[in-house]
Amino acid sequence: MNCPPISRRSALAAAGCATASMLGLAACDMPGTSTDDDERVTISDHPAEQEPETEVQPEPEPDPVEELMGAMTLEQKVGQLFMVTPEQLTGVEVATIAGSMTREALSKIPVGGLIYFAKNLSSAEQVVNLLEGTVELARDTGAGIPPLLGIDEEGGPLVARVANSGLFDVERFPNMAEIGATGDPAEAAEVGRVIGTYLHEIGFNLDFAPDADVLTNPSNTAIGQRSFGSDPELVAEMVAAEVEAMLETGTLPCVKHFPGHGDTAGDSHTGAVTAERSREEIEGCEFAPFRAAIEAGCPFVMVGHIQTPNFAADGLPASLSSVMMTDVLRGDLGFEGVIISDSFAMGAITEYYQADDAAFRFFEAGGDLLLMSADLDLAYQGILDAVSAGSLTEERIDESVRRILTAKKQAGLIG
Repeated sequence: MNCPPISRRSALAAAGCATASMLGLAACDMPGTSTDDDERVTISDHPAEQEPETEVQPEPEPDPVEELMGAMTLEQKVGQLFMVTPEQLTGVEVATIAGSMTREALSKIPVGGLIYFAKNLSSAEQVVNLLEGTVELARDTGAGIPPLLGIDEEGGPLVARVANSGLFDVERFPNMAEIGATGDPAEAAEVGRVIGTYLHEIGFNLDFAPDADVLTNPSNTAIGQRSFGSDPELVAEMVAAEVEAMLETGTLPCVKHFPGHGDTAGDSHTGAVTAERSREEIEGCEFAPFRAAIEAGCPFVMVGHIQTPNFAADGLPASLSSVMMTDVLRGDLGFEGVIISDSFAMGAITEYYQADDAAFRFFEAGGDLLLMSADLDLAYQGILDAVSAGSLTEERIDESVRRILTAKKQAGLIG
């Protein structure tokens, strides 16, 4: 069979068709080409619409808090609810190192945090090693969660464990009453920045400061010059400024002592303390600095052992009162962070309650982190027994553990 000769024009057209086919176009429908009989064809100005590609959404990052929660045992969760001295944890008279006794104690009760005092500080190197060693041991035990490492460092000659130890070359401040007397919140911010910075560098991650008490009772010896002053608005400005500055350093602040210790005449270290002021007075004065601290993002509020017969009227210290912790602090003031107690080794608690009963009442009323139980073993077992008996639900335990772990995440301890 004889094939007709192929013209150069036909060859070019065929090549174009092949190329068009490779590009997914209809064969020989390119503008400006023709069929073999030289008839011109055109194509639509609107090529066939293609299906839009489905955008692949990235998987959300897992929440390290929820991941930890899902892997923890009940015993590990309950351990997170307690913050103790290293002596309460290990049973030694004075703890200055983190060794085998600390490891064994953390394996038994993986506490959520430790608080240190002047007796635990003997040299700058020793303090750094103590804190680093405690973190390493905690990572190797229980759920592997580093503890909160706290200290009372308000500034001034009264309550500043690190600055007053003479072991560290850090700036020292006058009493907060003098800072408040300047009327300049920038001065309080400087206190927060300096203290937060040196605590973070040493290895602490939680400071029980600033003091948010309004000194309305001049004869108050428990608070005194630790307060920024007697004007609630001034104290509120100072507290908020210090909280914001300290948060920027990586150290978590904790305001204290809710609902306000500035009007009391007694000392909760030795027995019951009462604030006789009316609800209106407390809401209008004592609460102002706590509101300001919460708005500034303070992750911890310490609740004091302060009875308010003309407010809560439940005959309980605020640290055991669901009215003060759940209804007021959570509900009215909108606090979503960690409610930590003042020391449960104080007479205001130990004179009236056994350690297990006090712990149960604290968590039942809405508290999250119990500070310095008079008997850690008894309190810890008491909470486990309460969950087993149904007096406390594991869901209630989870609420507090979630808040504690969230604070640890904020401090860079997890995640």
